[in-house]
Amino acid sequence: MNDTTNAAHPTMQAISQDELGGPEVLKSVTLPRPAPGLGEILVRVHAVGMNPVDSYHRQGLVLLAEPPFVVGFDVSGTVEAVGLGVTLYQPGDEVFGMLPFTHGHGAYAQYAVGPARAFVPKPEGLDHVQAAALPLAGLTAWQALVDTAGIGEGSRVLINGAAGGVGHLAVQIAKAHGAYVIALASAQNADFVRSLGADEVLDYTTTDIATAVKDLDAVLESVGGDYPAKEVKLLKPGGTLIATLPPMLASIAEEAAQRGVRLAAIFVEADRLGMTALADLAASGRLTPAIAATYPLEQAGAAQSTKTRYGKTVLTLI
Repeated sequence: MNDTTNAAHPTMQAISQDELGGPEVLKSVTLPRPAPGLGEILVRVHAVGMNPVDSYHRQGLVLLAEPPFVVGFDVSGTVEAVGLGVTLYQPGDEVFGMLPFTHGHGAYAQYAVGPARAFVPKPEGLDHVQAAALPLAGLTAWQALVDTAGIGEGSRVLINGAAGGVGHLAVQIAKAHGAYVIALASAQNADFVRSLGADEVLDYTTTDIATAVKDLDAVLESVGGDYPAKEVKLLKPGGTLIATLPPMLASIAEEAAQRGVRLAAIFVEADRLGMTALADLAASGRLTPAIAATYPLEQAGAAQSTKTRYGKTVLTLI
């Protein structure tokens, strides 16, 4: 996939859609290459991290704009150009970050523009595929557990969906902060989750957490169903239940108030401080994204159609 480098009218390849729908609406198109504005950088994209919200946007379940548009938030690549006022980076720097959620999008492309401070330098120990897997999922876990729940040494933390994109990073982030981590996962993913550092791994298909878990300081809930109603009863007074799907909290609000439990709905934010913390953990070897699969950019539709058991899926560009 080669971009056109005509200086007067530079173009790029991107994955766009003219209508809402299934993966088949994603098409490879030629678009004008964006230019960085005030405080922005233009990144030549080497890898794109995929997230469930990309599919939600494609279907119109969460709509940023009317089609046509280019979806995607997670980018790892090389700075191509900088806009007026940018002092953090210069062309050639390797960076990774998340285009601002939910206002920015456009990662499924050879080039992406975003605020300079939405990006941080890529650690040398991470390749671009690994780096692209971190931003949105990693920031979700960080902002939920560290910023919102305030976990620390000895905190008892339950992570539901521990093998998933957010969950497997949350396990590692919680362990890096000294927490005791109880992970919910399938039996086939138990060894994987243990390898991340989880202290206990419970098979959600055979374990009733209502009797297996107690005295929690924090719960990171990304599955839904009847789990929140069970989890709210397992938290200590003053504990926090953080949900990545906000509607699941309404039905337990009264009981949470009676128990002195805080409920929090997390909407991930572009955050240089959080990205710096993730990069530091990755550089120290305490945070490693698991890559379940990679696809070339032009196969974005197939990538969105494929479910993986654990970790993240990443699109790659030559």
